[in-house]
Amino acid sequence: MTSVLVVGSINMDLVVTASQFPRPGETLCGSHFATFPGGKGANQAVAAARLGASVTMLGCVGDDSFGQNLLAGLQAENIDTQWISRIPGTPTGVASITVCEAENAITVIPGANHALSVEHIAQADAAFAATDVVLAQLETPLPTILAAAQRARLHGKPFILNPAPAVVLPQELLDLVSLLTPNQHELATALDVSGDDWRAQLASLPGRVVMTLGKEGAAYITPTGQIIEQAGFTVRAIDTTGAGDTFNGALAAFWRQGPAAALRLACAAGALSVTRAGAQSGMPTLAELTRFLEQQA
Repeated sequence: MTSVLVVGSINMDLVVTASQFPRPGETLCGSHFATFPGGKGANQAVAAARLGASVTMLGCVGDDSFGQNLLAGLQAENIDTQWISRIPGTPTGVASITVCEAENAITVIPGANHALSVEHIAQADAAFAATDVVLAQLETPLPTILAAAQRARLHGKPFILNPAPAVVLPQELLDLVSLLTPNQHELATALDVSGDDWRAQLASLPGRVVMTLGKEGAAYITPTGQIIEQAGFTVRAIDTTGAGDTFNGALAAFWRQGPAAALRLACAAGALSVTRAGAQSGMPTLAELTRFLEQQA
C-alpha cells in the first residue's frame, strides 16, 4: 500500500445544474442544486484513498458547519485528518460550480485554505517523514507549497505538483518538483512560455512532467526525452467536475508501479469519474477501476 500525504485545499462545493451558462447580468432558472465535499486537495486525497492508498491530509477548514462536515467526510474515507487545522473566525473554503451539458464553470472562495502556512508544514514534519509520496496543488498559498516541496526534499520524498489554478512557478519551486501534472494551458503558464508546441514544453523538463489531455488521455516525457502517450477511455460523460483531481490522486497512488502503468490507471480512473455527478462522489474505488479495466481488455 502506497502512503500519500496530500497538502492542499478543502472546500464545500455548491453545485447548480442549468441548461446554459448565464451571461453577465443574466438570471437563469437552474434545474438542480446540491452540496458536495470538494477542494482540489481533498478531492485528490479521496481519489487516492478509494484506490487503495493510505492517505494523510494536511490543510485548513473554518470553525463552521461546512468545516465540521468536511472533516467527518474525510474521516469516513479513512483519511488521516490529524494535520487538518480548524481556523477560528474564518469560513471554510467554498466553490460555486455551474454544470451545463457535462461542462462546468467554477468560482472558488478560498476562505480557510489561505490560512495554511509555512508553520503548518513545519509542524507536520512527522507526516512528511512517514509518507511515500507528497501531492500538492495551488489552491493554498504558494510560499506554503514551496515549504512543502522543501520538506519533501529534506526527507527524500517524491513531490508531485498539480499546478492548478495555473500560475507562473518560481524556478526555486520547479527545481524541487519531482513530477508536474498540468494540462496544456497550465504547462505553458507554469513555465511562463507561449505557443502551442506542448511537446517542446515537455522536453524542457525530461522525466518530470505528465500532461493531461482531457478525454484524449495523457502524455509523459521520460528522462531520455521519449514521449509516452496514453490514450483516453471512451465513456458517457455526466459531469467532468473532479476528473483531473481523480487523475492526480490515482497517479500518486500508483506512481510506484512505473509511469506507463500509473498513466493507464490514472486515465481510466479519471474516465470513470465523469460518469457520475459530483467531484468526490464520482470517484471510483479500486474494485470499480479493476472491473472497468477488465472490460477494456
